Amino acid sequence: MISDDDAKKLAADLHNAEETRQQIPLISKRFPDAVLADAYKVQDAWVAHKYGLGRQRIGWKIGLTSKAMQAALNITTPDSGVLFDDMAFEDGATVPKDRFIQPRIEAEIAFVLKAPLKGDKVTMFDVLNATDYLIPSLEILDTRVVRKDADTGQMRTIVDTVSDNAANAGLVLGGRAMRVDEVDLRWIGAIVQRNGVVEETGLGAGVLNHPAMGIVWLVKRLAQFDIGLEPGEVILSGSFIRPVETSHGDTIMADFGPLGTVSTYFE
Repeated sequence: MISDDDAKKLAADLHNAEETRQQIPLISKRFPDAVLADAYKVQDAWVAHKYGLGRQRIGWKIGLTSKAMQAALNITTPDSGVLFDDMAFEDGATVPKDRFIQPRIEAEIAFVLKAPLKGDKVTMFDVLNATDYLIPSLEILDTRVVRKDADTGQMRTIVDTVSDNAANAGLVLGGRAMRVDEVDLRWIGAIVQRNGVVEETGLGAGVLNHPAMGIVWLVKRLAQFDIGLEPGEVILSGSFIRPVETSHGDTIMADFGPLGTVSTYFE
């Protein structure tokens, strides 16, 4: 188990890693008996640390929604993290070269809410009714915890990922906003290119068979703590592609067909 004091210390370490771009060792190696609840305790401490610095929550991200990604980490459930105001980039923005450590990109459908969502009885139709519009997005992942221990070869686990705010570091919104009744979310697709070369493709159905189902899972998880989603919040519903590695000088562009394109450039 990770104590409250340990969680606060780890949260400070994660923040420092983000600021200095120097990763910290595996949390799962230091706390081998830690479970998912411990990881969320660390994440909550990290979020509290951010609030203390004046950051504002603008939404949530949902990760590990595909069977392939769950199998890779030997879990059977998605995970979630918090989006803050300083994480948002405009479509086509340049990401400064000293902003992230090892950034990767995922393509996702973002839901922007017009009504609150709360409780353990929420359904997919409640999510659709509470959605103002959908918009294409790129999620920028980063790793403030090392991916692999240099001495033992141990790979990071779900404990490391969730503690690290589910690896979230930024988001880019762009393309064309659409209402939920204008599209079949299961058939929304994206072609993701790096420097003009197609790297990944996918369909919305890759996210729990329907992108809204990730939000159902999130609302039910938060209901355990009497927390809900608020109007105006952006919810990244989960990636339907594998993460695309980026390097300095890369341009990443995702073409969502009728929903338009969204892109960013890594300086």
